[in-house]
Amino acid sequence: MIKRLFFGTAFLCCSFFPALQAQVSKVDKNSDGVTVSISGKESIAQVVKLQVVADNIIHVTSSPAKGVKSRKSLIVADTIRAAHRWELSQTDDKLFISTSLLKAELSLITGEVKFRDNNGKSILEEVKRDCNTFIPGIYSGDTFFKLKQSFVSEASEGYYGLGQHQAGVMNYKGRQVTLSQYNTDVAVPFVVSSRNYGILWDNYSITRAGDVRDLMPLSGLKLYSANGGEGWLTAKYTRKNGEEVISRPESVIDYSFIKDQKNFPDNFKLADGHVRWEGALESPYTGIHTFFLKYAGYVKVWIDGKLQADRWRQAWNPGSVEIPVNFEKGKRYPVVIEWNPDGGESYLGLNWLGPVPAAEKEQFAFLSEAGDNVDYYLVTGKNMDDVIAGYRTLTGRAPIVPKWALGFWQSRERYKTQEEILTTVKTFRDKKIPLDNIVLDWSYWPEEAWGSQDFDTRRFPDASKMLADLHSKYNTHFMISVWPKFYKGIDSYNEFSKNGWLYARNVEDGRKDWIGKGYQSTFYDPFNDNARAGFWNLINKKLYTKGIDAWWMDATEPDLHSNLDVDTRKSIFSPSTGSATRYFNAFPLLNAKAVYEGQRSVNPDDRVFILTRSSFAGQQRFAATTWSGDISSRWHDMKDQIAAGINFSMSGLPYWTMDIGGFSVEKRYEKASGKDLDEWRELNARWFQFGAFTPIFRVHGQFPYREIYNIAPEGHPAYESMLFYNKLRYRLLPYIYSLAGKAYHDNYTIMRGLVMDFEADTAVKSIADQFLFGPSLMINPVTEYKASSRDLYLPAGSGWYDIYTGKYFKGGRHVTASAPYGRMPLMVKAGAIIPIGPEIQYTSEKTADPLTLYVYTGQDASFDLYEDEGINYNYEKGLFSRIPLSYNEKSGTLTIGSRQGDYPGMLQDRTFRIVRIGPGKAGALDFNRKADKTISYSGKQLSIKM
Repeated sequence: MIKRLFFGTAFLCCSFFPALQAQVSKVDKNSDGVTVSISGKESIAQVVKLQVVADNIIHVTSSPAKGVKSRKSLIVADTIRAAHRWELSQTDDKLFISTSLLKAELSLITGEVKFRDNNGKSILEEVKRDCNTFIPGIYSGDTFFKLKQSFVSEASEGYYGLGQHQAGVMNYKGRQVTLSQYNTDVAVPFVVSSRNYGILWDNYSITRAGDVRDLMPLSGLKLYSANGGEGWLTAKYTRKNGEEVISRPESVIDYSFIKDQKNFPDNFKLADGHVRWEGALESPYTGIHTFFLKYAGYVKVWIDGKLQADRWRQAWNPGSVEIPVNFEKGKRYPVVIEWNPDGGESYLGLNWLGPVPAAEKEQFAFLSEAGDNVDYYLVTGKNMDDVIAGYRTLTGRAPIVPKWALGFWQSRERYKTQEEILTTVKTFRDKKIPLDNIVLDWSYWPEEAWGSQDFDTRRFPDASKMLADLHSKYNTHFMISVWPKFYKGIDSYNEFSKNGWLYARNVEDGRKDWIGKGYQSTFYDPFNDNARAGFWNLINKKLYTKGIDAWWMDATEPDLHSNLDVDTRKSIFSPSTGSATRYFNAFPLLNAKAVYEGQRSVNPDDRVFILTRSSFAGQQRFAATTWSGDISSRWHDMKDQIAAGINFSMSGLPYWTMDIGGFSVEKRYEKASGKDLDEWRELNARWFQFGAFTPIFRVHGQFPYREIYNIAPEGHPAYESMLFYNKLRYRLLPYIYSLAGKAYHDNYTIMRGLVMDFEADTAVKSIADQFLFGPSLMINPVTEYKASSRDLYLPAGSGWYDIYTGKYFKGGRHVTASAPYGRMPLMVKAGAIIPIGPEIQYTSEKTADPLTLYVYTGQDASFDLYEDEGINYNYEKGLFSRIPLSYNEKSGTLTIGSRQGDYPGMLQDRTFRIVRIGPGKAGALDFNRKADKTISYSGKQLSIKM
């Protein structure tokens, strides 16, 4: 029995908690933890609940109410069961919960929670909750709290994950990350620390993480005009011919949304305009100031005479970039901003944050717009893989994608006819370019019938036959774009509207989209169980029954209309379960659930595959892959995708991709010639090199067409480079599919920040342009035009091999790597076993036999070759095989272990070709080279002396 503790009358620092003023502190033991009522004598009155989820996971909630409100979590999976063994003890002022791996210490005086490992080493400490933790709020009749929780951070700590963001930042220490679903941003409220713990923040509202202070408008700084006048910058609006329209003072630059377009000068036309802001900035602080630039069109920013940003984004889809600049208190810094809107509607905004205050410098916080409780899970582990495994324990495993999905995908915006689809696939097959999936983007329906899920029979006269030909004649899979959007008046709109399954406000507002004459539309409500079933039934009847293989679920933020401000977005997004403020980020999760559960209900055998533009915590359990949205075809956007993809993967969702080549193009590329054509081809070649080593290998974009042969002719360096990496991807499928198996069975992460595997090397913590693809391959994209080399950091703790030459390098140093047009630097970790398969044109063409094992010596190595049927869910029933491979450096012995498990159609007897690469035995990746040894294998362990 646990004793109950009673303290004196509660003192409340916050006047909005009168209901607790007479309450005394007490401790109640539950089956899975404890609930503690804190009197508020030395802190705010609150109820703190600790729940033991696993030996390495503890759930913490805190509420200012009489009891913690309990709503079913959308994030946490139903697979969570009874708590593991744990022990409870306490002193007069502290309570302790202990598992075999973790100890939580709760102050009975302040409510603060601290976590230590079983050796007493500190893991994480809360900052005491105060009057800013729970601030009452209301929206659309929904009452909630604005919630803030801070944690103590070590000076050298690194933070990763939090979804996908476009600032090119790898380590979020000292940064602000806004979790708000947007075309190119993905909100996942899970952060992983370099100290091997993670925090899953169970909240669906717009949230800031890290440095959570409010952004400041430019007017927060002391401003000077071009002529030295105090209080503003000089803004000059001109036409493109140089004719001045107006010059006026501006102290705020905020043209961020449609509603702000009215703030431009009346006679200034964005389509024919140019703006220049000029003057100086002065700050009352010394230190790093971060400027947050939202931009569309062309923009350049100079501060203190240095070009800080040179960017372009399509006018209708703004990008963002962070500009850190060191300021000295009281010193003026010249500033010039030049903006060419490059469109009839365009957007620009500039805000800033000064240096982090000393009191907050070593903190990491979450600040959410709406919730009932502070609600988070602390997940610990020996390494970051353990932490991410804990995240998936909470939110669900990531199903293995169908094997074909790991091959090459061809897509464009868009194939307009059935003939275009079939001709494209035939051309790939005729030219011997490997291909597994062709994608049909939006507008395959009649123009006026978005949401009908009908093919326009004028352009797609026989969709069923098209699919049959793709499958049987060309051995190619087919993905189709499915939006959660419905045009007013069509049959499906009428049915959904009658059932109350649609968001009505967008239609009531009379807002029209951008297609043809413009049509009124809205989205369905996936928060409604019946609406989800209705949505699946619609696409099942109209599409899946025709033979569709996979689903492209676009605009799932939801993007009811681009460039609406957040308040307007909330007004037209009305989930049936509560307010838009509370559930702002959760739409993509429930939308994916509709299709995943729907397909598995009618066809439990074939693997579901979903590609979605937005994701949320837990979405991996619904077979969702995320792509990075409508980025631009610019070198800076390509570079930004590296950190975006790594951090997304480190958020616990293992499948990520992007539009190789970028989605939107500058006008100079649309009918490129000369230097522009040269750059276009090189940009695509370099992007393709990078994309071949992401979890999903996919080309997509607007005109010009994105097929390899449309980018450059055969024999051109761009064509030959793209073909090389396409074929290399297919050769590597035994390695890649093994990683997919490991992502499910062992909760592995495929696209890996260097800090995951080299945590002892502090030099890797913020590297944003290199990553590991699986355990062995270090990917080093080239992101500068006409570059022929690039700087690499080779992490300490391993030696490294240049895959193209076999040359060996010691780790722990920078090197300048050769990067000719056709090759991206690609390094292999010493102590690697990489299985290489035969050349194939599609994933199911032949079995991976013979299989060549490239063994990179210098250190011990291991790799599990994973195989299953590749198309169904029998692996969930235990039908799969693993062949453990290991190399012992001391004895020079390669061991091919006994095969574990089996499955229908498994290759019983196979041939392994073995190639050894070592520090004194260089060898290029040459598929025609003679093997050092060739071994016949029938499932029994073999040891081969190298």
